Amino acid sequence: MTIVAAADGSALGNPGPAGWAWYVDETCWRAGGWPHGTNNMGELMAVLDLFKSTEHVADEPLHILCDSQYVINAVTKWMPGWKRKGWRKADGKPVLNLELLKDIDAAIAGRKYTFEWVKGHAGHDLNEAADDRARDAATAYQAKRTPNAGPGFPCSGLSSSSQSSPSQPNTAQPNADPAGAAPGGSTPVDIAQPELFSMSDDDPVLSASRDDSLEAVVELERELLDPAVRADPLRAAELLHSDFEEIGASGRRWSRQEVLAMISDETVAEHSLEVLTLDRIDDSTALLTYRSDAPRGSALRSSIWKFVHGRWQVRFHQGTPEA
Repeated sequence: MTIVAAADGSALGNPGPAGWAWYVDETCWRAGGWPHGTNNMGELMAVLDLFKSTEHVADEPLHILCDSQYVINAVTKWMPGWKRKGWRKADGKPVLNLELLKDIDAAIAGRKYTFEWVKGHAGHDLNEAADDRARDAATAYQAKRTPNAGPGFPCSGLSSSSQSSPSQPNTAQPNADPAGAAPGGSTPVDIAQPELFSMSDDDPVLSASRDDSLEAVVELERELLDPAVRADPLRAAELLHSDFEEIGASGRRWSRQEVLAMISDETVAEHSLEVLTLDRIDDSTALLTYRSDAPRGSALRSSIWKFVHGRWQVRFHQGTPEA
């Protein structure tokens, strides 16, 4: 019998107090977190803990509902290449969230599992339940109290006393381990929505979500602010329209090729995003204005997104540091 569970993460401030959770039903869920972490750390930890919590029923297929394309792509597409390169990206830089990814790589060996992308904050019962518990855990750490860890998985090897969150992973990037092969005996992953993650016939990048709602634009803009996404040339290229242009704070105009080359070499901190306006200009165009906040200061930004060939891509972007 297939185990169906949603996995989600939350970070207040991103980075900030962080939580994670997986959820099967009211009698079977688990949550935890850290005083300081990121959304991606929470998403990865939820998936990792779900695999660990179901080790005693490893013969049962695991179907994971996840609203993070970063996590799905990292686990199902990017890890084999990272391992071949000694856990380094195509540009030679260390992979982010390395310890969590290595632990996931070990946990999935020999397991039967599938991932299904679900849209976050869209009323999906399991996803909403996992999101609520991840956010509650992050809120608990913000208030300096112990979060509700949940009942866990029945008959799991994790005792009730271990239901609190594991230690916060070390997010520093140590020297890479020697290159390794794909985990022996693991079952090839079946992606429930191949149009999201398979290669497009007419574009040498991964195809994106076919969700034409305005809320999808905000989630994709958040991806563009994510250092892990910006450091991945395949995903970054996927999000930029073929005619993309950007006008920087200096007044310089940047082409798509220049932006892709620049962001692959930059070192950036996590940004938060506060939506100011979100409007549909016409059937295939959306205008998003927002405030981004990072350690070096805040900025006011605007992006024009176009819905073409069944996906949103950013056509134009401009940002100005806020006084």
